[in-house]
Amino acid sequence: METNKKTVLSGSCYCEKIKFSTTLPTKFVAHCHCENCRRAHGAAFVTWAGFNINQFKIINGSDFLGRYKTETDATRSFCKICGTTLFYEGSRWPNEIHIALANINDLVDKLPKSHAYLDRSPDWSPILHKFDSDKRNK
Repeated sequence: METNKKTVLSGSCYCEKIKFSTTLPTKFVAHCHCENCRRAHGAAFVTWAGFNINQFKIINGSDFLGRYKTETDATRSFCKICGTTLFYEGSRWPNEIHIALANINDLVDKLPKSHAYLDRSPDWSPILHKFDSDKRNK
């Protein structure tokens, strides 16, 4: 991975109505395979970068930020215009914000080092299962 020379990173939702910044270092970068993340993102897993909350700020578009409180006492934030899932804040990780890595415009300082809830990965996930056309066509 190329080393990031920047300290301040920028990011946005897909329509760019919401723009944010955060500073390095990250606390972690990891893939999450839990059902909540899969459903919120419509994907087999989500890659999160964790930051201390005091390293993060919304630059503009806070009026477009929607928040959803989950049954697990977490808050998932998204853009009300384009639907981009942006942030995760959970009571298990106080004073942290987890940002969907795909929405950060710059390189972060770490590669993903772990897979959370890998045992819950769906059968169709390419992480655990190699596509076998012979079996599927029988």
